[in-house]
Amino acid sequence: MAPADRRRYLEHAQDLFNRGEYWLAHEALETVWRSIIKEDEALVFQGLIQAAAALLHLGRGNRHGTVVVGAAALKRLAGPQLPEVEFETTQFRAQLARALAGDGDPPRLEFKAHG
Repeated sequence: MAPADRRRYLEHAQDLFNRGEYWLAHEALETVWRSIIKEDEALVFQGLIQAAAALLHLGRGNRHGTVVVGAAALKRLAGPQLPEVEFETTQFRAQLARALAGDGDPPRLEFKAHG
């Protein structure tokens, strides 16, 4: 996937995610994930996809889905920020954990600050 195409998909995924359109955000993130070769980068994107799915379950009141998919997302998002992942993941993971525990608003998908 060309860098400009990847950026366009990521911006679209960010917009959908932050509007609470978790299913559509999941689909947009999956498009990028399918193009990734590096395993550690792919795992982070899987975590973001699972985060969207967990928040979808949370919004639908599916406690089991929230817990199972949320735990998988948190596991894949653990660890340091990867330089090749455009989204900020460490704060996102902390916000996701709080939201899934019923202790805060859903996280927002944000691009890393440059510089």
